[in-house]
Amino acid sequence: MSNSARLSLWQAAWVIARRDFTAIVFSKVFLLFLVGPLFFLAISAGGGLVGATAAESIDEPQIGVALPAAQNAAVAEAAAQLRPLIDLPEVKQIDPSAGANPAALLDDKDYNLSVVLTGSLADPLLSGPERAIERRQGEVAMIVGAARGTPVPQARLTTNTTETSVISERAAQDGTARGGIVLLFMLTMLLAGMVLSNLVEEKGNKIIEILAAAIPMDAVFVGKLFAMLGVSILGLAVWGGVAGVILFLGASALPPIPAPAVGWPLFFTLFVIYFAMAYLLIGSIFLTVGSMAPTVRDVQTISLPATILQLLIFFLANFAVGQPGSAVEIGAAIFPLSSPYMMLARAAKEGVLWWHLVAIAWQILWVAIFVKVGANLFRRTVLKSGGAGRDTATKRKGLLALLNGASLRS
Repeated sequence: MSNSARLSLWQAAWVIARRDFTAIVFSKVFLLFLVGPLFFLAISAGGGLVGATAAESIDEPQIGVALPAAQNAAVAEAAAQLRPLIDLPEVKQIDPSAGANPAALLDDKDYNLSVVLTGSLADPLLSGPERAIERRQGEVAMIVGAARGTPVPQARLTTNTTETSVISERAAQDGTARGGIVLLFMLTMLLAGMVLSNLVEEKGNKIIEILAAAIPMDAVFVGKLFAMLGVSILGLAVWGGVAGVILFLGASALPPIPAPAVGWPLFFTLFVIYFAMAYLLIGSIFLTVGSMAPTVRDVQTISLPATILQLLIFFLANFAVGQPGSAVEIGAAIFPLSSPYMMLARAAKEGVLWWHLVAIAWQILWVAIFVKVGANLFRRTVLKSGGAGRDTATKRKGLLALLNGASLRS
């Protein structure tokens, strides 16, 4: 075979990618891929709800008290006396001379206030989100009554409902972060399974042997990996279009959804980028591990460690979300396989943008390493399954004509 008859690595990878992309998009598998997110979104919503509840307990909400100094002390003493009898959150005394604006205090990130008590013991005003007021009103009334020293240890409170507070915003963003992690994990697991199934099918019907007669195995690895990425990007575009239409037609009927720290447009953009990084990393592992199976029957068994690794990464990311600033959270953001998950969570909870520029560059470096190492191992091991390497002149010439014709048309 002359060198001129053989396609270059990237030409061959493009032909393989286009072939797999077309075959998958026009198959029933792609329809299942489009319907699958309904299941994923349900899981994400459940995960977000659990995460928001967990965030409220982890953040330990405080009751802010911004009364005159002497009354602040009386409220704190009354809360200390009642705490052994009932479960009360921490009472945070705030100097009223600093400006006791309830809305500003609730939005102040230096505190972690769920409600704020202002005014005076004679005329107390409790401010906060509606849900927080309903939860804390009885407790605050008992504290105020005890601080007054009245026979009936409960006071009548005037309430002032605000739209949000720092703690409710943090809980909502924590839910968005956890929901994003769940969706990212489900999509990468689905795609890694699809690319592995495609490899199993072609090893079983000996198509891999035919491809090896004409093109480098590195090109097969790269082409299959990026074909599935193209399928997923098309699927995300379809879902994004449907979501846009739903929001446009029914935005007024939908409940308000707190925005992530970086805003929705940038969050969606980062989701696509981090999804691509996560898939390319784990997809390289699955393709490499699948190529090492001596028989098709052994593929699932040999790929089990890769599946377990993916689950461990998911659990690590979910745990690290609840440990902001800890060594676990920083380590999860640096470790290549968990970095896409953690940085997506940070996009939901923190508005710092330069983190993402550094993280994306870091992940691209590791994608290049994983693809290079994976392609080399794929080339050496994929043809070691039973009966591999037996090619005929007819197979060789027929496939070369097909690939060269496809290359010329492109």
